Amino acid sequence: MLVSLVLLLLGALAAVVTPRLMARAEWPEREPVVALWVWQCVVAGVLLSFGLSMTFSAAAAWQAVRGQVFAHAPHSVVEAYALGAYGPWSAVMAVLLALGGIWSAAMLTREIRRAQVRRRLRRAELLVRSPLMPGEEPGNGRLMVLEGERPDAWWLPGSAPQLVITTAALGRLKGRQLDAVLAHEQGHAQARHDWLLHCSAALANGFPQVPVFAAFRDEMHRLVELAADDVASRRFGRLTIALALVELNEDRGVFGPCPTPDAELPLRVNRLLSPVERLTAGRRLRLTAAAALVPAVPLLVAFVPGLSALG
Repeated sequence: MLVSLVLLLLGALAAVVTPRLMARAEWPEREPVVALWVWQCVVAGVLLSFGLSMTFSAAAAWQAVRGQVFAHAPHSVVEAYALGAYGPWSAVMAVLLALGGIWSAAMLTREIRRAQVRRRLRRAELLVRSPLMPGEEPGNGRLMVLEGERPDAWWLPGSAPQLVITTAALGRLKGRQLDAVLAHEQGHAQARHDWLLHCSAALANGFPQVPVFAAFRDEMHRLVELAADDVASRRFGRLTIALALVELNEDRGVFGPCPTPDAELPLRVNRLLSPVERLTAGRRLRLTAAAALVPAVPLLVAFVPGLSALG
């Protein structure tokens, strides 16, 4: 049962330590895209550790599973894992981890369905606020303008994604600020940030006591906005997108002394107006490569006994 326990402990260690390490690091704000990659690799490593632990526990507990997992393996490889020495706890561990996997899939399915319902309701609301004229065919335009006194703009994902913007926002945004807002929202769409948000929300809601999943959700909401800000700033300049954010949100009280749900907005504006030098290309490459190795660690732990037996 040693391999299963090592994999389980490895996943638990990563789930506890990673949020603390990332909270102390200062580079994620400078490189949000790299930080997004690191978080995805860590979560993938945690899930892979638990999945492999479940597989070996189930193989130790039930002969039918063992026959499938080691169907074409030599006898020496099977002996290297000492599956016969596993105690009765292997079945308990396998069942608990399997239930966790089923629960994760159920939470992700629920999150996707909720998002689809919200999207349908929003599209229906848009159709009411901007009805089609007699004889007009539904268009696939990427920009929809709504009559509204509140400046607002958002990207509506789906099979035909659209940028929705109110007339008040058009009156506020000057020069290339509208183009910067469009580039920001297109950055979300091109990187499929909506899927990152769905997956992180599903894991955090399904396992609220697991630190890495809660931190994953919170950081995804923050980092996707920083990454989209950088996409817009590279095309239209930091000052342009910063002023656009101010114009769209200054009437909501987010820049006042009292905390609001959009408390990250002032920090985003300050980040754009006070840019910090990016990491060097070499350091970005090293961080990317190191993160990619995280999911490889549980695979290495799982295959080392078998490879050693073959050697």
